[in-house]
Amino acid sequence: MIVDDNKSTSSQMNVSSGCGELDKQIEQLMRCEYLKEPEVKELCDKAKEILFEESNVQLVEAPVTVCGDIHGQFDDLMELFRIGGFVPETNYVFMGDFVDRGFNSVETFLLLLALKVRYPERITLIRGNHESRQITQVYGFYDECMRKYNSPNVWRYCTEVFDYIALAALIDGKVFCVHGGLSPVVNNIDDIRNIDRKQEVPHEGPMCDLLWSDPDQEISGFNMSLRGAGYLFGGNIVQSFNRNNNIDLIARAHQLVMEGYKQMFDESLVTVWSAPNYCYRCGNIASIMEFDEHLNKTFRIFDAAPQDVRGVPAKKPTPDYFL
Repeated sequence: MIVDDNKSTSSQMNVSSGCGELDKQIEQLMRCEYLKEPEVKELCDKAKEILFEESNVQLVEAPVTVCGDIHGQFDDLMELFRIGGFVPETNYVFMGDFVDRGFNSVETFLLLLALKVRYPERITLIRGNHESRQITQVYGFYDECMRKYNSPNVWRYCTEVFDYIALAALIDGKVFCVHGGLSPVVNNIDDIRNIDRKQEVPHEGPMCDLLWSDPDQEISGFNMSLRGAGYLFGGNIVQSFNRNNNIDLIARAHQLVMEGYKQMFDESLVTVWSAPNYCYRCGNIASIMEFDEHLNKTFRIFDAAPQDVRGVPAKKPTPDYFL
């Protein structure tokens, strides 16, 4: 079922006042005003303490809303919250790629981080392939931090947090959420729990595969990926993984989908994309996927925020990069 009506009212966009400095920072970030450098360091330190205690595969209970790539498109993140409801009224899983490409990666990531610190049980963050020091030095986030802070410190604080973010989530034991996809060396979800995630994303191996791989309807088994990292995997791999782990669905992001979402392999895998008009020129719509308490799913589609509410583009263009 697809609907595109508004779920929340403006009151859901307001963070309650009088709850301390963190709520003030959330309100500030919601206005797309970035924090001072010492505030960023303090927020990142608090976030690392919370994320450190989380599992590689974070357990999540329904009802919950699952989101794909955001890519620094702050105004579209606010549109997402307008459609889906604000935290803590709505529980969320964000499946990575919070930064790069968009105009406001700093505000986007810090808002999600502040919400995580303020409501740790209400929002789950999963690491994407762009939550990486190497990638962010090329595709926008590093340059944005330098432009806004005249220093690499904020970029360094944030990239340290990347190393603590979970690699996957499991909703009610039945829906497996991951940024990219599957790996030839990961047969069971328990295998993921044994990965040392507190590191820069490797160039190969199971952690790399989870963040970089893609499904392909035309193949069987695993094939090499043109991305240069991760694998392509076919429907038989999805069926085997789901059967081995007694799950019903793999939810992932990582690939631009013009219609906002794409179901594959008899609806045993779905790609969710939450950055409308990606890179401010692709013309795609976006979606979020809502699960009720019985794991019935609904897709809500939405368009990009109006042009007149957007920020200004980066002074230095970033390379074309659609991963």
